[in-house]
Amino acid sequence: MEEALMALWAGLPVFMVHSGTSLVILLVGIALYMRLTSHDELALIREGNVAAALSLGGAIVGLALPIAFSLAASVSIWDLVFWGIIALVLQLVAFRLVSLLLPDLSQRIEKNDMGAAVLLVSFKLATAFINSAAITG
Repeated sequence: MEEALMALWAGLPVFMVHSGTSLVILLVGIALYMRLTSHDELALIREGNVAAALSLGGAIVGLALPIAFSLAASVSIWDLVFWGIIALVLQLVAFRLVSLLLPDLSQRIEKNDMGAAVLLVSFKLATAFINSAAITG
């Protein structure tokens, strides 16, 4: 029992640093994503816009997945930061690709268009899954 507690105590600082860093990367990524999109997701969500909630939720999961896989495969905090940045960039690229398919994407999200939101989330999650797999190689 004492050995298990010693091992737990020895690993706790690394766990805390990695978890904390991951959460900071996720929160910064979400904030940057929301700032760079044309519509105000939080304001729309507060008004009951389900399409905006779905879109933002997809971005959050789309950022969290590669960060989680990076956390599992990283050899340093810098790995985690690097892949977190890559995940954010790829989520923005996914948004822009859907914007090319649907030039009025932000307006459609603002109008609570679920079709546009589902397509956007699909691109975001596909990007996240592919990125996550690439990270673990």
